[in-house]
Amino acid sequence: MTGAGSLLPVVVLAAALMIRAAIGELRRPGSVRRQWACATSGPAVASGVVAAVAVAATGWSQAGAVALAWAVLAGALVAFLVGRPTDRP
Repeated sequence: MTGAGSLLPVVVLAAALMIRAAIGELRRPGSVRRQWACATSGPAVASGVVAAVAVAATGWSQAGAVALAWAVLAGALVAFLVGRPTDRP
């Protein structure tokens, strides 16, 4: 399935993440900045780029350019998980 129909889940997931971040920011100001501090962490960014390249390379033959949207989403989520502080309860 290629085309705009397969891009819809990516858009829905990205919107859900943005809504979640906005609600968290309203409840605790500054929480989004702390959560996404991984954007400045070298290992987190490197792992996110590796994941994005892997998803794009494997998905290009099946989905074409839509694989790039999935790759960006996957890379961002991997960077977020790798960059999370380990001292969380």
